Amino acid sequence: MATMLLFAPLLGAIICGLFWRVIGEKAGMVIATALLFLSAVLSWVTFLSFDGHDTTVHLLRFIDSGTLVGDWSIRMDRLTTVMLIVVTTVSALVHLYSFGYMAHDDNWTETEDYRARFFAYLSLFTFAMLMLVTSDNLIQMFFGWEGVGLASYLLIGFYWKKPSASAAAMKAFVVNRVGDFGFVIGIMMLYFLTDSVKFDDIFHSAEALSQQTLHFLWADWNAVNVACFFLFIGAMGKSAQLFLHTWLPDAMEGPTPVSALIHAATMVTAGVFLVSRMSPLMEYAADTRAFIVFIGATTALVAASIGLVQNDIKRVIAYSTMSQLGYMFVAAGVGVYSVAMFHLLTHAFFKAMLFLGAGSVIHGMHHEQDMRNYGGLAS
Repeated sequence: MATMLLFAPLLGAIICGLFWRVIGEKAGMVIATALLFLSAVLSWVTFLSFDGHDTTVHLLRFIDSGTLVGDWSIRMDRLTTVMLIVVTTVSALVHLYSFGYMAHDDNWTETEDYRARFFAYLSLFTFAMLMLVTSDNLIQMFFGWEGVGLASYLLIGFYWKKPSASAAAMKAFVVNRVGDFGFVIGIMMLYFLTDSVKFDDIFHSAEALSQQTLHFLWADWNAVNVACFFLFIGAMGKSAQLFLHTWLPDAMEGPTPVSALIHAATMVTAGVFLVSRMSPLMEYAADTRAFIVFIGATTALVAASIGLVQNDIKRVIAYSTMSQLGYMFVAAGVGVYSVAMFHLLTHAFFKAMLFLGAGSVIHGMHHEQDMRNYGGLAS
């Protein structure tokens, strides 16, 4: 069931992206959406039937080089099941909403396949996000992490003839790579310290690592603090925290369903998920957790203040998202990861609803303007 849940979105992306000419654009969109709803139903079944026992489902050998073993596995625990229902439920509803939203949305995309391509990108993004949240090791998580980065680039720049959309997509891609560089350093550091990238091995070594020191740049540092700090740099980029936040407001150039899926429910919460996933390690990194609280609290205040003076409806919601993510990091930083994940779960649904509502308002305004223009021409 876990394997079907993971690969249903990928199958939808393949059908929509490669075979839409054979089966028809509408059929491809219907199949992709149906597969997402199947994945969502399986996620809820998994969530409701979870008995508290953590399990790992091994899928295939992925990277195996000496002691660097990054197999592709599905890690099933309470944290994973919560993220599964968030990702698949919101994604399924966004797919359904996109039927109506993209029906007449051909202002900037004059190619005949744009609807099928849009659904293929949405499904690909969902698969990458599921790969991230079900990861059993840091290598698999990094592949999912980069997969959502690629899909977000494709979706933000979907109106490729619009210069501002292309610039926003490039900006999101580059700023995220800055954060990802920190994430890679954190992964390499943990691998050299523990000789493993598997979460269980790293967590078992946490106490020993807390007593080690590293000579880095000009001083000696606590090993856990440095590793967790670099992991948090990756989370800052993905979750649009202060200093690496500039890409999020500009990303509103993409279609509204993209904003609802990526910038409310899934990709921007990946940073909070990362901090919560690495919580056994974070508990020994007091200095890094203090830094997380500071960045989160500052982001919450600054983003909310900027949002107050915005005129564009989607940018207001984007700054609100950034502010809410700051609150989640504050909760994670002070050690109450359950509160951070509860906020993530509730925020995903109400913020996705806000974005989809904003899309309906924008469409309604455009329709009214078109009617006025038509009336003016007729008279």
